[in-house]
Amino acid sequence: MAIVKKEIISKLQEQILNLQGFKRERNADAIDFGLGIISTAFPGNVFPLAALHEFLATNLEDAAASGGFISALLSALMKKGGLCLWISTQRKIFPASLITFGLSPERIIFIDLQSERDVLWASEEALKCESLAAVVTELDEISFAQSRRLQLVIEKSRVTAFVIRKNAEKLSSTLAASRWRISAMPSAAIDGLPGLGFARWHVELLKVKNGIPGNWMIEYASGAFRPVTQVPFDGLKIRRAV
Repeated sequence: MAIVKKEIISKLQEQILNLQGFKRERNADAIDFGLGIISTAFPGNVFPLAALHEFLATNLEDAAASGGFISALLSALMKKGGLCLWISTQRKIFPASLITFGLSPERIIFIDLQSERDVLWASEEALKCESLAAVVTELDEISFAQSRRLQLVIEKSRVTAFVIRKNAEKLSSTLAASRWRISAMPSAAIDGLPGLGFARWHVELLKVKNGIPGNWMIEYASGAFRPVTQVPFDGLKIRRAV
């Protein structure tokens, strides 16, 4: 009886996801993002594709950390081909640094525009292109109505979108499938050698549709996210909840 109830609940959850515009990937089509324990937060332990993912940043450090985390996701997402458009007004990311996350800079088309309005328009038009693997958008703010326009386009093109909100103090509801906050952490020396170690982040999944929010301390190495067990006392900044 318990197994039957579990199957019924699973089917109902999948129907709800479909009604909301999120189609769960079949096992054959699912992409291994190397998220490890973070995957358990998502329905069916699968990172939602063809959806809008929102990242909050209250300062330049958080915006850079979000860009690094997204780049790691793009590395897996783009293994099957396609290009990515990165649209912003004040781009801070250094293209050559993408190699750190296994991402070829030449496969990212950076579009630098003059206004937020132009960024939103370009993002909506880019998301209509089914041949793209993803679209990354950097904005100060995005409204519920604006996120709805993007989501409607995504449902047709099946292109995955990542939005970095750089003015997270002014928070509004959106139709994003997930809401994240990524904070940089001090890296650890590799085998005692001097210099920078692997990228480390405090990852907060603040909201996820039909999933379970959580937070983790992770580092990115060899194409996978792995948990960090030992952290310096000053390695985490205390942040208020959203």
